[in-house]
Amino acid sequence: MPEHVRWCRSRRDFLTDAFCGMGSLAFTQMLFEEKLRAASPSGAANPLAPKPPHFEAKAKAVIFVFMAGGPSHLETFDPKPLLNKLDGQARPKEFGEVKYQFVTNNAKILGTKRTFKKYGKAGIDVSDLLPHQAGIVDDLAILRSCHGDMVVHSAAQYQLFSGRVIPGFPSMGSWAVYGLGSESNSLPAYVVSPDPDGALEGGQPMYMHGFLPAVYQPTMLRAGKKPILNLDLPPGVQLDKRRNTVELIRKLNEANLKASVEAEDDEFRARMNSYDLAFRMQTEAPEVFDISKESQETLELYGVGKEPTDDYGRRCLLARRLVEKGVRFVTVVHGGGPGNLQWDAHDDIEENHIRMAAQADQPVAALIKDLKRRGMLDSTLVLWGGEFGRSPEAQGGKGRDHHNYGFTMWMAGGGIKGGQVVGATDDIGLKAVEKPYHFRDIHTTILNQLGLNQDALSFLHQGRKERLTEVQGTVIKEIV
Repeated sequence: MPEHVRWCRSRRDFLTDAFCGMGSLAFTQMLFEEKLRAASPSGAANPLAPKPPHFEAKAKAVIFVFMAGGPSHLETFDPKPLLNKLDGQARPKEFGEVKYQFVTNNAKILGTKRTFKKYGKAGIDVSDLLPHQAGIVDDLAILRSCHGDMVVHSAAQYQLFSGRVIPGFPSMGSWAVYGLGSESNSLPAYVVSPDPDGALEGGQPMYMHGFLPAVYQPTMLRAGKKPILNLDLPPGVQLDKRRNTVELIRKLNEANLKASVEAEDDEFRARMNSYDLAFRMQTEAPEVFDISKESQETLELYGVGKEPTDDYGRRCLLARRLVEKGVRFVTVVHGGGPGNLQWDAHDDIEENHIRMAAQADQPVAALIKDLKRRGMLDSTLVLWGGEFGRSPEAQGGKGRDHHNYGFTMWMAGGGIKGGQVVGATDDIGLKAVEKPYHFRDIHTTILNQLGLNQDALSFLHQGRKERLTEVQGTVIKEIV
């Protein structure tokens, strides 16, 4: 017998000799599953299949903790001692003029009752409104010089999400999914978790896909403890019967699509995909949405089970669970309904911000801590902020008006260099004067961390290549 042929004498010999072969079989199965993931049930190319980035990415997912209504930079991350010295006086002329929505020309400067202390290795100033976020400041890149173009909620919200001041353009979540696809076959690629207090001024259009194919639209969760209804199979319905029903519906829809003049009807095809996704969610997603499986320590970290943090804590925790399972983009809205239920402090800045911060501060900080301890913060970009800030002048004596000329946002994770402050407003927080960054620069930086080039990520619409950043944006180099 040739020396290179050796007969197996035991089961152990067989397993040893077959090791590489079995590994290859397992690897082949993994590749096959990836191929299935990249194809739709109809056999057509799946537009949500994972796509390679344009260049090496630092982040693979984004969570936007959206503080709706406009949190005041002057009461949170941007201390201005001069405000208290000028309290009750007219704004000095050297600071220039700005246009407000409600504040009149004879309005007086409003000092702040908040106190600031230095936190973290870099000694970053954070207000006493946000004691939990003060504890994670070493992970935050605080941008004190953000600005936008609009002073009304709806237009500012459209610009924050889509880069345009009118509805009808794709949101940054839709652009991210269009560019990268989804890493999950059983969950939506893009999810929005609205506030239970109601809709915002910009409405659902600010989150939407605009002119992109409908498959890139977000899944809007319900408010409350059951964000998606009917995830469980109906009583008496077996899984194989439900699978047969979905398969029949798909075949009928395919036949209808082929017979249609509009054979490439993306709205209809998106609806077909939604049936398939709904079935997969019934079989795989219930566990993801069941936060009761988390440890008691984790629930307490987010403030779940106590007021006033229970609702936003649940939704921030769910955002982590969704990203953990491959969801690409999650927006968690804090604030909704009538103005004072948002961070929209026209009447009384103290009452409004103390109440809103008490609801959101702990859950937001918990999200960063939880992502970090699970090794997920490095690959998950977290963005905090609203559509604008608040005015240095008083409105109605104790409130602050909308203010888009200079305000604060922050980023963390996803390759962002934390523990620093970038940019500055003037001495009363009126205008961004040092390293001003527009919403388009925020968008460009998010795309950059996802490995997407703002010019290459485009879509031909009415003869023009459209992109998220209408005007060329700048990557915020200090933080990447």
